[in-house]
Amino acid sequence: MIYLGIDTSNYKTSIAAVDDKGRVLSDISEYLEVRLGDRGLRQSEAFFKHSNKLPKLFASMLKYIDINDVVAIGVSEKPRRLEDSYMPCFLAGVNLAEVLSKTLNVPLHRFSHQEGHASAIIETGEDSDIYRNSLLMHLSGGTTEILKCKADDKGYLMNIVGGTLDISFGQLLDRFGVALGFPFPAGMFIDELASRCDGRDLPKIVPGIRIMDGYFNLSGPETVLMDYAGKYTNKYLKNENSGDLSLIYTDDLAAVCYEIIDRIAELMLLSADYLSKEYSCDTVYMAGGVSSSDTLRKIIASKHGNSSYKIVFGDPKLSGDNAIGTALLTRRINKR
Repeated sequence: MIYLGIDTSNYKTSIAAVDDKGRVLSDISEYLEVRLGDRGLRQSEAFFKHSNKLPKLFASMLKYIDINDVVAIGVSEKPRRLEDSYMPCFLAGVNLAEVLSKTLNVPLHRFSHQEGHASAIIETGEDSDIYRNSLLMHLSGGTTEILKCKADDKGYLMNIVGGTLDISFGQLLDRFGVALGFPFPAGMFIDELASRCDGRDLPKIVPGIRIMDGYFNLSGPETVLMDYAGKYTNKYLKNENSGDLSLIYTDDLAAVCYEIIDRIAELMLLSADYLSKEYSCDTVYMAGGVSSSDTLRKIIASKHGNSSYKIVFGDPKLSGDNAIGTALLTRRINKR
C-alpha cells in the first residue's frame, strides 16, 4: 500500500510516496525560480510555477512506484490549521490531488503545511509517543513560531506560545543574503559562510534581543544587518571589477554570518528553557528550513548541555519544505 503526499509551499514544489511502514519510496522536489535580487514571488507567480512543475515531478515519481498501489492521497491546502489560513499557491497541489483522488477512487486527506513540517520531524524519529505535549519550533522562510504541539486524529493540534512578533528568522537571513548579492532563498549561503568561522572573536555587530514570555522582535537586528550589507557591497563593488559578490568571501563576513546564527541559537535556547517549564514539555522539536542549518545545529548542541528537556533535530533534508511529512500524515490518518 502506497500513500502519496503533495505540498506546494511558496518556494518549493514537492511530491512524495511512503509505504505502509512509513518508508520513503520517492521524494521529488524543486525550488521555484526567483529572479536574482528579488526577495520572493507574488502568489500568482508561485501558483503558475507550481502548476507547471507538478506534471514533471509526478511523472518522475512514477518511475519508483506503481500508481495502482496508491490507497490514499494527502495534500497541504493552507499554511496553518486555522479557518482563515489561506495562500493561493497551495491550490496548485490541491488541484492535482483532487484529480488523482477521483481518478484512482481513493480517499483525499487535507492538512496544513505546518502539520507536514511537524510530521516530517516527529514521525520519522525513534520516539513513537506522538500524542503527548511537546514544543515545536517552526523556523522557516516566512515563519518563526514556537508551538505547543501534539498529534490528534486530524493531524496535529498546535497552539502558538512564542516566536517572533515581526519578521521571521528566514526573512532576516534572506533579506541580508539578497542584499549581499546572493540568490533567493539565501539562508544556505549564509550558513555556508558561517561554517568558515570558528566562533571565536566575533565582531559583536548583531545586537542582543530581548525575550518576553517566549516572544521577541527581529527588526533591530535587521536594521543593523542591512546597514552592514550596504557598506560591505559598496566596498567590494568599488574594489572588484566583476561585481560578482557571490565570489567574495571574507573572514569578516563569515564572522558576521556566524554571529547571526549564534544569536538565533541563543534565542531558541532561552525560549526553550522558559517554555518547556511553562508547559511541562520534555521534548523540543526543530522544524523548518532554518533548522537544517549545520551551524545552528552545532551551536545548539554545544550550548544546550544537561537540561530537563531534549532538543530533537530531524534529518536536514526533512527540515525544509517537503511532501514526506504530508505523505506520513496521510498514512497515519488513513489507517485510523
